[in-house]
This record gives sequence, structure tokens and C-alpha cells, in this order.
Amino acid sequence: MDSPQPPPSPPLSAAATILGKYQISRFLGRGSFAKVYQARSLIDGTTVAAKIIDKSKTVNGAMEPQIVREIDAMRRLQHHPNILRINEVMATKTKIYLIVEFAEGGELFSKIAHHGKMPELLARRYFQQLVLALCYCHHHGVAHRDLKPQNLLLDADGNLKVSDFGLSALPEQLNDGLLHTTCGTPAYTAPEILARRLYDGAKADAWSCGLILFVLLVGHLPFDETNILAMCKKIKNRDYVFPTWISKSARHIIFRLLDPNPKTRMKLDSLFENSWFKKSLKLQPKNMFGLSFNYEPISGLSLGSSKNAFDIISMSSGLDLRGLFETTSNEKREKSFFSNNKMEEVEAKVKEVGEVLGFKVELGKSGIILLEKGKVGLVFEVFEIVAKLLLVVVKMMNGGMKFEEPHLEDLKIGLHDIVLCWHTNEDHKYTFCESMVSQPNYKMTPN
Repeated sequence: MDSPQPPPSPPLSAAATILGKYQISRFLGRGSFAKVYQARSLIDGTTVAAKIIDKSKTVNGAMEPQIVREIDAMRRLQHHPNILRINEVMATKTKIYLIVEFAEGGELFSKIAHHGKMPELLARRYFQQLVLALCYCHHHGVAHRDLKPQNLLLDADGNLKVSDFGLSALPEQLNDGLLHTTCGTPAYTAPEILARRLYDGAKADAWSCGLILFVLLVGHLPFDETNILAMCKKIKNRDYVFPTWISKSARHIIFRLLDPNPKTRMKLDSLFENSWFKKSLKLQPKNMFGLSFNYEPISGLSLGSSKNAFDIISMSSGLDLRGLFETTSNEKREKSFFSNNKMEEVEAKVKEVGEVLGFKVELGKSGIILLEKGKVGLVFEVFEIVAKLLLVVVKMMNGGMKFEEPHLEDLKIGLHDIVLCWHTNEDHKYTFCESMVSQPNYKMTPN
């Protein structure tokens, strides 16, 4: 029988501060792995939103790359006026703090839920801003992959802000220009993703834009089915109805975007030649892709190329995620290292070296390896942080040796071939191996 789950922790009090820099003012909501608060900067008094991630309760092997990916995407895209800006990222041993632009108008979803369908003029304005933001994303190689009204926010002036890039795809993830990961919210997800085929991220985002425009103009989804198979059948047959109040021009755009065949589906950039879309649009075509925003890479971040995961962890401008992978145990009782080998290769190497050194080796489930020799006991736990990057935590069992003793050094020497670097707790820094930086196959490529 499963043990009862502890009750959820209460929101932070209004008097709480974040690392002496931001004062919490009120609780805004809860996401899949974060609590969001409104806060005030104690430096300049500006209002921000703080996404607080409790690593001890919510972060697991699947969540870690999602968090890193969201930060990475927002850093690349932060200069577009219709993309939620990330101001700062801070971390402690137990929490990660994402300080982002405060969207006073809340979710676009709430506006739809309270007021239903929108006048075409207003719906077009939101749709224009959404398309401008996404063309900017796609121009920089980023596909959002989780577009829905809940992830579209409004600022105090009613301008749209695209947020929640946790499921986004970066250029490094492409396989011959295509993606393979099935993700997103089914009701807004392109049919080729639901069918688990390779897909073009920009075309998938275009499908979601068609659904969002329909929802803005009608007040509900065109394929409103809880059964995914039934929904896919309706999508294939284009089984939906346009209400009479939607103009012919708007219908044409929705019909072209909701094309179940991604090869013939309308591209978002082709909307700039559409008279309905261009109406009241003040930006010139040369600026549609965000080229006028003077985008420059953040220090240490190179657009269009893969990055070593530690480039992100140690990036300047406040992006310090070292705490994401820190261990909290006493250094005498625990060490860890990183490896870009496959999990089975790490397990096999630990088993081989352990047996050579006279340990009894037992392979457990989920990447756990036990080494025993007399009173000496070690536990190896292997975690996948991102694709091609493993974290191996070595823990000493009660009554065992200290890590600096010679026979552990023998173990470290034997494991040399699979170790990128050993973690040291001194000043919370990492000891880098020369091979770690130079190995071309060591890249952070989240699934």
C-alpha cells in the first residue's frame, strides 16, 4: 500500500524575500513544477514574476532538462516584445528562482473563459502578435510545441506575451531538420505529432496557431473531443463547422492552418502577404522576423550551435544553475561525477572495476549499483540529466570508508575512461577534465 502523500506546502508569506533581492507580494498560481509569485525588486522597485522550483519536491530526471531548456529558449528570445522576458535566474541547493517579466493582464485563457468569443478586430490583434513572436522564434531555430491560450499572457497594455518554453525544441535537437519527441497538449497538438511521426516544429506551431485563432473567434475548440482517436478522425476529415459570424478571410486562414497534411499547411511567414492578417499591422515586412530588435547572444551563448551543458550551468548574467546538480551530503560521505557514456556502459565499467578491486557487485534497478567488501559499502546511483549526460552519485554506506582513502583512489583511476569530471564541493565549483571540453560528441541535446 502506498504511503500517504504529504500535504502541499503553503504559499510563501507576503513578507518573504528571495535571496535578499525580491520581496514576495502575492501568490499567483502553480504550474507543473513551479509556484509563481508576484514580487518587487528591492533594487529598483520594479514588479516581476518569480517562478520558484523546489528541487527536493518537484525536480526529477525528466524535469531537469525541461527547466534548462525553458531558460535557454527564453534567453535566446528575450528581446522580442511579444515573448515573456526572463530577467534573472538564481539557484540555491534546494530551489531555483526564475525571475521573469510580470504580465499584469494574466492568461489569455482567462479572458476567453470569462468573455467567450472575441470581436474579430481584437482576435486579429492577438493573432498578429502571436505570429510575430513565433516567426521570431522560428527564425532563431526555436519551436514552442506547447502553444495554447494558457501559455499566452497579457501585459498591462493588453499586449500578448508568449510564455512557458519548457517543451520547446532548440536547433540542436533537429534530426535532418525534423523533430521526433511527442509532447504538448493533445487538444492543441498537430496531428503529425499525435501520430508519432518526424515533424517540422514550425509547421506544428502553425497548426496550434490555427486552433488558437478559431478559439479566439468562436470561444471553443473546433475538435472538442476527449477521446484522442475520435479527435484524430475529425482532424483527418476536417470535421468542424465555422459559425456564420466569422469572416470569409479569417475562415480561409484557419482552414489553411488546420491542414492535416503538414506539407501543404500554410506557413506562418506567408501570412504577411495576406490582406486580412496585414490589416492595421504597423510593422514593416522586413521586421516581421524580429530582425530589428538587434538580438545579440547572451555571454557564453552561441546561437545555432550545440552547447556544453556546463556552458549553461556556469553562464554569466545571473544564469547560475550549479545548484541544480549539487549534492547536499557531507563531502566525506558522497561524491559525484559526470559521464557522456550510455548508462549500461557506466554500469558495466563500475562492475568491472569493482570486481577487479575485490568488491562484491550487485546491479539494482533504475541505475543503482551496490559495491561491498567487508565493512566497506558504496552505492552508485546513475541519473540521466540530459541526453548524453549522466550524473553518477557515489554514496558511502554507514560504517564504510572515507572517500580520500587510497582504495577509493584506485576506484577513481579505474573509472577514468567514463568520467568527464568529478564534482567537488569546494566553493560549489566543478573540476573540469580537459577531455570534457574538447570531446565533440558531448553536447546538451534535450529530447
